[in-house]
Amino acid sequence: MGSILIKSADIRFEPHPKFAGVEIAKLITSEKNSEVSVSILKISPGSSASVHLHEKEVDSIYILKGKGKAYVNGEWVGIREGDYIFVPPGEEHGIENTGSEELILLATHSPPLF
Repeated sequence: MGSILIKSADIRFEPHPKFAGVEIAKLITSEKNSEVSVSILKISPGSSASVHLHEKEVDSIYILKGKGKAYVNGEWVGIREGDYIFVPPGEEHGIENTGSEELILLATHSPPLF
């Protein structure tokens, strides 16, 4: 398979299946690529992707907009636009929006999560 271009007008968000107040746009799924899945998440103020882990997948998270806190290495730390989080398989992590605007992040998982 070759390169994939997804125009912003074609990106569709849906409610996250596990986290209330979180929307997800699945850009790249295992149907398009067997190595990685890519998504954008929008977390509403006061909402979170609560602490969880992925048994097999590496989680790579880049904060595009907003501020909040992330659960990494067993503690909550402040995060904001431009911060990056790398989470190895089996490591607990979570993100909470503590700001007044949406917290938007780009997440990749390898192997694909979905």
